[in-house]
Amino acid sequence: MTTRLYTHELSVEHITPPGHPERPDRIRALDKVFAEEQFSDLARVDAPEADEALLELAHPASHLKAIKSRIPETGLAVVDADTSASPKSWETALHVCGAAIDAVDAVFNRQASNAFVSMRPPGHHAEKTTAMGFCLVNNIAIAARYAQQSHDCERVAIVDWDVHHGNGTQDIFYDDPTVLFASTHQMPLYPGTGALNETGVGNVFNAPLRAGDDGDTFKQAFIERVLPAVDEFHPDLVLISAGFDAHYKDPLANLELTGSDFDWATGKLMDLADKHCNGRIVSLLEGGYDLEGLAESAAAHVNRLMSA
Repeated sequence: MTTRLYTHELSVEHITPPGHPERPDRIRALDKVFAEEQFSDLARVDAPEADEALLELAHPASHLKAIKSRIPETGLAVVDADTSASPKSWETALHVCGAAIDAVDAVFNRQASNAFVSMRPPGHHAEKTTAMGFCLVNNIAIAARYAQQSHDCERVAIVDWDVHHGNGTQDIFYDDPTVLFASTHQMPLYPGTGALNETGVGNVFNAPLRAGDDGDTFKQAFIERVLPAVDEFHPDLVLISAGFDAHYKDPLANLELTGSDFDWATGKLMDLADKHCNGRIVSLLEGGYDLEGLAESAAAHVNRLMSA
């Protein structure tokens, strides 16, 4: 089997204000790196559009209606202090969710070993009833609920290594023992959540890092907290919130990771997926705002996925 790469031209049509870090150039940088010869064996998929009703797996219909009402016909609209929408934003978000859902189908139907959704906007800050942090809807939460609904998937493990804590994912699953959420992130940092004592119903495992921490400290957090939690959980599916803003070049944080650290973490999660769920991994792009650091890190991540 192969690794699927999901993309869509609308990923560059979600427009943000000038100077905003979550910008279309992020996707252009990834498209360029994935055009290289080393990625020629990727199974490339044009992301389908999700049925809007499936977004209700993670968000109330009233909330989704409110977000749609903010989408402008022209120009930009403010969703929150650092989140904006443009005319194509809702359609784009539907394609990101569609990619995640299709990827879940692909790994359960054995059409692919694993998958990476190379699309924006990101999603892990979107809480059940709050769009925030560059995120409109929580793509990975929708994918997790879809897996449970459509594939009799009893236990989903979500691992988030974005440098910012995935408060939205934690919010949605905080009281749900069927979904494990494990996160490494810099703290203190936006959004201010992710402390060790935030444990849900025994299903939340936060591993906060400090400014200046490097790959060795990141690996230690994985070895001591994240990997044992996932292993003990025996997941039927592993989902990765793959933010690459812990890279040392990133302008929004102060960790010191390199592409090789993301390669290592990917390999460790693949080992657990092989052990517990026939290798099923779906990874979704989250943050990563230095274009060189983003490209280096995503390339390392996907190259490792392709080794399955």
